[in-house]
Amino acid sequence: MRIGLISDTHGLLRASALEALRGSAQIIHAGDIGPADLLQTLAAEAPLTVVRGNNDSESWAQSLPEQARLQLESIRVLVVHDLKTWVPGIDSWQPQVIVSGHSHQPSVRQANGVLYVNPGSAGPRRFRLPIAVAELLISGAQAQARIIELPP
Repeated sequence: MRIGLISDTHGLLRASALEALRGSAQIIHAGDIGPADLLQTLAAEAPLTVVRGNNDSESWAQSLPEQARLQLESIRVLVVHDLKTWVPGIDSWQPQVIVSGHSHQPSVRQANGVLYVNPGSAGPRRFRLPIAVAELLISGAQAQARIIELPP
């Protein structure tokens, strides 16, 4: 199962980002979206899970959750915008994958048995950080991710 990951679009959905996400079984947007119509474009590509980012303050975004919990095949996935807002161990549900955004820095890392994925920013370029999305590949009880850098 291929899951497309995107974050921090801030109102700019690049054609290259949409192309990189095309063919995903599901798309996850980790917040700081921009106008609501951006979500309609993503939802036309695949089922969409979205969380609200710190810049998603318009009235349409107030109904978006601050975190989402998904079961994809046998993998538990937590989606939050800012990783610092997640408190591990507050209940019995423990994610195997955590998808976050906010920092605009794409990264994939493992720590304490959890795969952390930040797809980076797919929207306006910030400083010298790359423009990127990511993909999460799930096969049974295995999950791996990779960053997909996009042209500026």
